[in-house]
Amino acid sequence: MVFRSASARRGTPADLLVLGLGNPGAEYAGSRHNVGADVVALLADRHGGHLKLGKERSLSAEVRIGPHRVALAFPQTFYNDSGLAAVALLRRHGIEDLHHLVVVHDELDLPTGKLRVKVAGGLAGNNGLKSIKAHLHTEDFVRVRVGIGKPPGRQDGVDHVLRRPGKADKAELDVAMVEAADAVECILAEGAEAAMARFNQRA
Repeated sequence: MVFRSASARRGTPADLLVLGLGNPGAEYAGSRHNVGADVVALLADRHGGHLKLGKERSLSAEVRIGPHRVALAFPQTFYNDSGLAAVALLRRHGIEDLHHLVVVHDELDLPTGKLRVKVAGGLAGNNGLKSIKAHLHTEDFVRVRVGIGKPPGRQDGVDHVLRRPGKADKAELDVAMVEAADAVECILAEGAEAAMARFNQRA
């Protein structure tokens, strides 16, 4: 799927745009819903980038990973309106092939700490992904899904995702976020199929 923009970027386009979903504000920092944003922050840290607020309603940075130019972004539009930022960022960074858009997000349907790479397909009720699909008119982009598990007992799903994890879950998520950053680097270097083969087979 190709994303056509009326206002193309001037200069060299990015090789990859990595969008980490989450909610802005200190009250949401460290919550399960912000693991995607935390992975983007980890990648920025790893490669000497500094996330700054730009015109695209996102904290963003461009870094070099090997020979590649990579755009990293955490939308500040709130989770359910992530598509607004996605469109603006794709334009800014000159990306037309949506296989060069990687969305990192939390996943209720995966056990805590489990990681899966996926290309296109269903959205599993994720409102951030729904927003991106609505604005891009396609779901043909790459996802790195970080499992946060189902809410325990009768706890509400919204309450579960917006809470910070307990000690045991946090330890598992910390490991998963490092693996998610590794998966993004694998997608960049070897492609999504290679990343699926490597990361989706892990127990």
